[in-house]
Amino acid sequence: METESEHHGMFVDPDFPADDSSLFCDYATPLPKLLGDVTWLRPQEICKQPQLFPDDPVEAHPKQGILGDCWLLCACSMLLKNQHLLNKVFPPEQPLWGDHVYRGEFRFQFWQNGHWIEVRVDDRLPCINDTLCFSRCQSPRAFWVALLEKAYAKLCGSYERLWAGQVCEAVVDLSGSIAVRWSLKGAESPQQPKDSQTQHTPNGTRLSELSLELKERCAISCCVHSAPTGIPELGQFHAMGVMEWTNMTTTSGEQVELIRIRNPWGRRSWAGVWREGGSGWASLEPSCSQALLGRTAEGEFWMDETEFQQEFDEVTVGYPISDAGHLQSIYTGSYLTHSHQIGSHWVKGHSAGGCRNNSTFSINPKFWLKACESGEVLLSLLQYGHPESPAEPPPHLQAIALHVWKVEKKHFNLMRMLNKPPLVSHTHAYDREVVVHTHLNPGFYLLVPSTFLQGAEGRFLLRVSSSCSTSLSVMKSPPPLQHCSEGEWETISSHGCWSIGSTAGGSRNFSTHGLNPRIPLTLTYDPGGNNVKVTLCQNRPENSLHAIGFHIYKVPDGDSLLTPCAMSPVVSCVPHAHSQEVSVFCRLQSGEYVVIPSTYQPELSAHFTLTFTRRIHRKAMQSQELLGHVVQEVSCVSVMR
Repeated sequence: METESEHHGMFVDPDFPADDSSLFCDYATPLPKLLGDVTWLRPQEICKQPQLFPDDPVEAHPKQGILGDCWLLCACSMLLKNQHLLNKVFPPEQPLWGDHVYRGEFRFQFWQNGHWIEVRVDDRLPCINDTLCFSRCQSPRAFWVALLEKAYAKLCGSYERLWAGQVCEAVVDLSGSIAVRWSLKGAESPQQPKDSQTQHTPNGTRLSELSLELKERCAISCCVHSAPTGIPELGQFHAMGVMEWTNMTTTSGEQVELIRIRNPWGRRSWAGVWREGGSGWASLEPSCSQALLGRTAEGEFWMDETEFQQEFDEVTVGYPISDAGHLQSIYTGSYLTHSHQIGSHWVKGHSAGGCRNNSTFSINPKFWLKACESGEVLLSLLQYGHPESPAEPPPHLQAIALHVWKVEKKHFNLMRMLNKPPLVSHTHAYDREVVVHTHLNPGFYLLVPSTFLQGAEGRFLLRVSSSCSTSLSVMKSPPPLQHCSEGEWETISSHGCWSIGSTAGGSRNFSTHGLNPRIPLTLTYDPGGNNVKVTLCQNRPENSLHAIGFHIYKVPDGDSLLTPCAMSPVVSCVPHAHSQEVSVFCRLQSGEYVVIPSTYQPELSAHFTLTFTRRIHRKAMQSQELLGHVVQEVSCVSVMR
């Protein structure tokens, strides 16, 4: 490694050295083919009179090298459209080559998990045969792209970790904005609205609904998941940048929307009717054709909207962001001037309840959102995706979702609320960030972020941006069961089994539900608040669990017969979950009850344990015992009433 003295005081980054540890991480990509061929050079050793940015802005755009990071380069092109963001990521007035204070050190900022962090790198860049081997600018003398790529590689742990990624993640990291992915093949949105005012919208139609002004302000890229017909040289999974949208009128009076695409490889790669020399240009006035073709730089080409929908599989749309940091809605164009964010985590056994299929869903972190007036609201759940230190592997992304319930009353039953369909939600997805867009009326809303798997751990950031005044806070979890002077808790367990042909009746969806075992429950004390916890545990191996649940029925006074199919339970632990244990903590009035545990499907056998933890009344008697003149001990003796 080169040292400070060998470089006459030039900065050498000890945390991201010029060796293979900065290039490779797990040797799982084609990149290790370069092993032994890479040398590290500073820009003044690569060319004469290096620059950060070229004199011609067109030549500042990124050009992809042999590293598969087209996704990052699409986000880099976004910075060239927004000088404020570019200055945020790459703070200006840093010493450059030729300055007497230049030391070969550059500072970048990236948005990570809710705040901007600084990343420092030296300007030694990986080369092969004295030429940059990874990304660079169109101008061979400009180095802002190569330096930013190095800083981002340091953030991620190595250059190899930049091989393949999502454009939306890079857009967020370079802007602090929010980005969404839309399929162009007619798939429905993963957002699941439940209110009558919101309709399912095929993603492919959303792009055409954006105004030209918004399209120009958004960071938009497009990608293919397989080799398209019009771009035969492309393989699978390649991203390109959308540079311009324009509406043109043909000589026959028809309207056509043309889109200028930029391929990070620097090749035009397009064989459609709007290629250079294609038949589409004959439908426009010659002056219009010449003007549009004159705007195409190296690696750029035009296509119409129909071709765009056919050739590409997906688009990524980054929300525009103002200099003040306010997001602009891609649906209405309004600025979302109110914003909040809270970080939290899922912890196994404490707050990692999993999806709504699990009875433990209610232990997930919960948040209150108060909307002071009607308005547009954008909700984002972002799980931490980068390692906290470069030496650590990146965290495994969980399938995450975000659910929203409208709370009509100040006092409500949490379990009953969560058993109802949410007002709006995003289905579980293996994405770093999921986004929910909606319009809310004044009131209180309960937000519950979750992983799909029960017990899956991770850290996350919940973000809210809105056009109306809002507040966001953590919902305090109810305290655990505690003994108190006015009452105590006792636990009773019953063992039973579901037997095929006799007591395996299945859920209430089946007429045989009444055949299930019936366990009596008597409650004699109702001081207010939750007074009983019912837990059902099936005695089966983890790899062969049944979906289980239970219902609690009130026994009518003086009626010893109970017909479950003709009655409604007072409390239910549903939907049935493939869990070892399910439970409900609730309030029941004093009286006689019957608990009916069941598997979801009938004719499934298993042994089970049903446990009741109920509150009982005890009279507390206080006594004070004097021990000498120094120490006084106060004890509380509970006597059965």
